[in-house]
Amino acid sequence: MTNYEARLKRIMDAAALKEPDRVPCCPVNQTFPILHAGHTMAEVLYDFDKGAEAYIKYAEQFEPDLVWGHHWIHMGMGPMFELMDPKIIQWAGQPGSILHENSIHQWIEFAVLEDDEMDMFGQDYTGWVLEKGFPKTIGLLEPLGKMGLSRMNPGYLGVPQLAQGFSSPEAKEMITKLWKIHDLNSEIMGKTAALDSKLEEMGYPVLMNGFAVVPFDNYSDNFRGTIDTMFDLTDRREIVQKYNEMNLPQTYAQVEMFSKIFPGRFCFMPLHKGMDKFMSDKDYGELYWKDLQAIILHIIKCGMVPYIYTEGPYTSRLEFLKDVPPGKVIYHFEECDMLLAKKVLGDVACIAGGFNVTMLNFASKQQVIDEVKRLIDGCAQGGGYIFETSCGMDEVKIENIEAMFETVKTYGKY
Repeated sequence: MTNYEARLKRIMDAAALKEPDRVPCCPVNQTFPILHAGHTMAEVLYDFDKGAEAYIKYAEQFEPDLVWGHHWIHMGMGPMFELMDPKIIQWAGQPGSILHENSIHQWIEFAVLEDDEMDMFGQDYTGWVLEKGFPKTIGLLEPLGKMGLSRMNPGYLGVPQLAQGFSSPEAKEMITKLWKIHDLNSEIMGKTAALDSKLEEMGYPVLMNGFAVVPFDNYSDNFRGTIDTMFDLTDRREIVQKYNEMNLPQTYAQVEMFSKIFPGRFCFMPLHKGMDKFMSDKDYGELYWKDLQAIILHIIKCGMVPYIYTEGPYTSRLEFLKDVPPGKVIYHFEECDMLLAKKVLGDVACIAGGFNVTMLNFASKQQVIDEVKRLIDGCAQGGGYIFETSCGMDEVKIENIEAMFETVKTYGKY
């Protein structure tokens, strides 16, 4: 058995609620490999190769059972962002940005979908996206908002109007930049695939094979923002429900696409808005869990493993999470009573996470060792447990991360 096969089997055995040879050690990498290699995020946002080199060195030095984090930190995408002129994020190295040079990108949240646009959103979703959504969020696409695309009739009589809209100096510049963005994105995607292949050839499975989002998160993240979404739960509940119903089949189709490309692998789902006290149990059940459960079941039906990454405190949601087929799901927890999670979910789903990542920078080496052992003692019995940090690793003490890896690999044996 190769190193890659052994590591993947270790994870898959844990996912199936079996006892592997030892507890899989899969901390969330994020920016740590880059900082450890002596680079800044500002550098890596404009130089993918530096980031790839850093992740390879990280894998060689620490030998994790899974490498993940490099897909969501936007390595190499700085030039593409500059062409887009996005209004919804800032990134390290961005001209005029207030971000620290080692920050991951930061989301700028506002209600893209405004109150007086609800009728258009409900009746002409595509028209709203082209005329309102894109122009508000992407500076490059502002010309779309001036063309009247939603009012055009199909057929030859509409062509001169369409041609006029795309012939303004601003629109011509937009088209030229879109071509450049396509070329840059293709290059980055190719380099990402090459990095993933290199890591797997070296013996390290890579997590990000498939991706899905709960419709409610999509609605809140990309359309209404957190505050207005919460008002919508009471003032426009039917709009939220209608969007969820519309978005769910699109999510199914996305999962099916990934399942053909990565059969039998992981489908990653970050949960942004379902944490404790964010909404009532009733709202969570009707507007969040119902769709999350349906997507989990669809991922399983498509032959992939749902890797559900909960964000924020999630202890009060455990009773919902147990309503899935046994031995088919991995639940990662950022903030949760892990021993209670083991008690509630232990015979249903694999649990992961719960190790407070700030300990790697602010705790002593012995405190790190003790916490790793506490989690293993409370969660590993009988299988179904993967050791992971609560969230992404950034600034850490090297002696602490070394102690974390060593303790999991020696103390976590069955």
